[in-house]
Amino acid sequence: MPLHVPPAPAPALRSVLAALGSPTAVREARTPSLRAAQGPATPELPLPVHVLDGITATGPSATGPSVTRLAGWRFLIRCGDRAVAAAETRLTPDGWAFSHFFEGPYITSTEQALRQAETMQQPFQPRLLSVPGLYMLTLWLHGDPAADASAGHPEPTDLLVPLAPAPPGIAAHRPHQAADLLPVLTHRVTPAPLLGSPA
Repeated sequence: MPLHVPPAPAPALRSVLAALGSPTAVREARTPSLRAAQGPATPELPLPVHVLDGITATGPSATGPSVTRLAGWRFLIRCGDRAVAAAETRLTPDGWAFSHFFEGPYITSTEQALRQAETMQQPFQPRLLSVPGLYMLTLWLHGDPAADASAGHPEPTDLLVPLAPAPPGIAAHRPHQAADLLPVLTHRVTPAPLLGSPA
């Protein structure tokens, strides 16, 4: 069943296209693969990047279950037959703007998880879910393909696929229902020490 990739905001896409067309932006990017790419580079597979807030070592926040907020849109930058980098956009007071290019293991890991998700029977809307407290990124397969991609939180039956490198003890590329994985993450988050307390 094909994934229902949500359309990115037009200004976000335009900002990435402008950055790709700017020799200065590409040259100053810390992405050797992008600088060395031969042929045209095109942004593909826009995914909203949500950050998981309200998850602590003592459980979900008092405001209810885990809360997500939209942090940006990520585009895989394809050159030829493979993704060589990614472009991140962020929301500013003036609208969506290009933030930066980057590369690293999450590029290939994202592609692998998306290919894996394409083989599933149920239709999903793909998103990315970042868990800063664990330095973790997951492919979030939202069960409502027509939902507003900029809003919402993981539903219990949504699937979360940890991307490699995953935190120790969490298998990368193994789909988990959100209802099963989120409690595990809650227990893995280490509370920050209080000021003046021993480390």
